[in-house]
Amino acid sequence: MTQIFVNLPTTDLERAKTFYQSIGAEVVPEFTDDNASSCIRWTDDIFFMILTRDYLATFTDKPIADPHTTAQALTALSRESRDEVDAMRASILDAGGGENKEPQDLGFMYGISMTDPDGNILEFMWMDPTAAEQGLEAFAEG
Repeated sequence: MTQIFVNLPTTDLERAKTFYQSIGAEVVPEFTDDNASSCIRWTDDIFFMILTRDYLATFTDKPIADPHTTAQALTALSRESRDEVDAMRASILDAGGGENKEPQDLGFMYGISMTDPDGNILEFMWMDPTAAEQGLEAFAEG
């Protein structure tokens, strides 16, 4: 089994936990502490480890980027429909997140690019099942 753990910096651990719970993720208490980290579960296989900047710095000798000014990564999660993508956009804005870019509609794929309160970029997208299964050429022909 493969699981994905995305490590993201925060300047306010409690704010980050509240934000991610507000948009539908679950805090995993067994891997969360009050000093340095919070484990956020999206699915049984996808987790965000929200780490204080000081704690994240213990995992690397490189400087920790400020996500408000530097894009280090774009973390994208799929959704079952365009409506679910739009619902995530509304949830993120209501929970104190922001918009990184305007929604992008390519016909076969629709996505949003948002930020959490720390500036980490979160994207949610939907792809037409025909395009996902058979490639873009099959979608264009259909």
